[in-house]
Amino acid sequence: MNKWWWKILCIILLLYTLTAGLLWNNVPRVPNLQETIRNLYFHVCMWFAMMILFTASVVQAVKYLRTNDLQYDIRSREFAVTGIVFGILGYATGTIWMSYTWADPNTPTTASFSQIAKEPKLIGAAIALLIYFAYLVLRDSISDIDKKARIGAVYNIFAFAFLFPAIWIIPRLLPSLHPGGEGGEGGNPALNYKDLAPQMRTVFYPAIIGWTLLGVWITSLKVRMRFLKEKNLIEQWPEK
Repeated sequence: MNKWWWKILCIILLLYTLTAGLLWNNVPRVPNLQETIRNLYFHVCMWFAMMILFTASVVQAVKYLRTNDLQYDIRSREFAVTGIVFGILGYATGTIWMSYTWADPNTPTTASFSQIAKEPKLIGAAIALLIYFAYLVLRDSISDIDKKARIGAVYNIFAFAFLFPAIWIIPRLLPSLHPGGEGGEGGNPALNYKDLAPQMRTVFYPAIIGWTLLGVWITSLKVRMRFLKEKNLIEQWPEK
């Protein structure tokens, strides 16, 4: 039971997120967002989960460089893969959100296609995901196991160093349609702590934890599968 409590917690939090996020009348009526603000529990929370998974990946990469233990290399790769999946889901939900806010001519924040195409956060997120895709391609294209693990770990560190500036720092220094960016309109009561609606906090933070635990759960399954495939390379097996 001790090894299952966090999985049970994950299921409970995600059920709570889906129920409260979609059905409860707990969102403020912001003119430029209206009911679409409910996507915050999915789009933004998946981005947070992605960042946490990429952080776990780079931590495992550093551990490998310190110990040369291939277990850490496998965990690093699988955390990166799951992080990419959550990044794609976050990008997709953001695109859907955009179509109902920025690109909708009936909303006060209507933007032209050229404005949307130049949106720095979209560009930065796309570049960051492409860098992690390149990490997988580079790592899996090397046949020598030790070289693959070492080069992949070093590349992972550089990819992670670019991640935060590309998604959080640079977009806030440039004209942006996103709330919090220079030129963004309306504000977002779920991202600005001073304006954060209390009723949204009760769903927003559990949603981050729930999506993150789901990512860890998926990664743990993928790691076990990799251990089974490469058990002849692993000296110590993780406890089942």
